[in-house]
Amino acid sequence: MAAQILSEAEFPDGDLWVFGYGSLIWKPGFVFSEQRPARLIGEHRSLCIYSMVHRGTPEKPGLVLGLDRGGACQGVAFRVEAAHQRATIAYLREREQVTSVYREVMRSVWIEGDARQRVRALAYVADRGHSQYAGRLSLDEQLRLVRQGHGDYGPNDEYVMSTVTALEAQGIRDTPLYQLATMLRGEGALRRHA
Repeated sequence: MAAQILSEAEFPDGDLWVFGYGSLIWKPGFVFSEQRPARLIGEHRSLCIYSMVHRGTPEKPGLVLGLDRGGACQGVAFRVEAAHQRATIAYLREREQVTSVYREVMRSVWIEGDARQRVRALAYVADRGHSQYAGRLSLDEQLRLVRQGHGDYGPNDEYVMSTVTALEAQGIRDTPLYQLATMLRGEGALRRHA
């Protein structure tokens, strides 16, 4: 399946904003000049992507976040200066489009601050037609997949815990993700005392 990416003409001429809602918050991996709390309306953060490379394998998939239809998502907007735009896009495509499970899109996001400001930001949205799209899973199924997942970037539970920690540091409470993290923390405590 070919990656769904934007044409060069769809990117701004000046600075580029990038919307982070998961691991980009705690590990952006690109040069940015500013980061601000931001809100995207129309899609929500969801553990809806089977990970076959970064946090799992085809035999034992993990589970990673995607932006899925409906609701809203609190995250972080990163401002990338025009001089770094091309390198940032190339880096993000290499990182996010390994299996083409995301659609590369420009979305309106609202920057938090003294006065709310709307900007167009690059975001990676779950492709519901892709074979790695997991859809809405029960908490028990999420836990099972996260427990088993281990890929090129490490254990799946580290990904979930790092994301929850980063969200909490931003003052964001994602209830479903927090419930999963609480279950994983409890397991960690049990393993330490066993």
